[in-house]
Amino acid sequence: MADRSDAPRIVLVGMMGCGKSTVGRALAQRTGWRYLDNDELVRAVSGRESEHIDARDGEETLHVVEAAAFRHALAEPPPVIVGAAASVVADPSSVALLRAQPLVVYLRAQPETLRPRIGSGSGRRRDATDLAWLHERFRERDDLYRDMALLTIDTDALEPAAVAERITARLGLQAAPAT
Repeated sequence: MADRSDAPRIVLVGMMGCGKSTVGRALAQRTGWRYLDNDELVRAVSGRESEHIDARDGEETLHVVEAAAFRHALAEPPPVIVGAAASVVADPSSVALLRAQPLVVYLRAQPETLRPRIGSGSGRRRDATDLAWLHERFRERDDLYRDMALLTIDTDALEPAAVAERITARLGLQAAPAT
């Protein structure tokens, strides 16, 4: 079982809106580990917001920057929780890095759940509010995420705290001592 002394990394993967950021923060609070959010990592490596990169330079450039942000996160000393960009399963170099991580957790949510969670799409890519686009990406990526993951949690009907609790229980992680 993993505990803080093992100093692992937990990598959260899944579609936008599945809860990586919210669950990542809840998991960090439970474990006392740092949470590294994809959007913050993209800003750190590029100096720009994800939606600005996508709008100005296109999706392909955004995915290159997201892959760089993912590599940056994995270079941070553990223990950490990494919220990976949804696109990492489509990048061969990122896939190799994911396969090397023992604790990959797929936060799975159906497109009908993702769409309301995304809301107006503010701060997200242009296609984020298109349910047909979400269905297409889900069909493309669901098996890829499952293949990478040690653990898959369907988040459709769960609150973030319950997802974090399931992750800590299933991975045998100990809660951080109360301060």
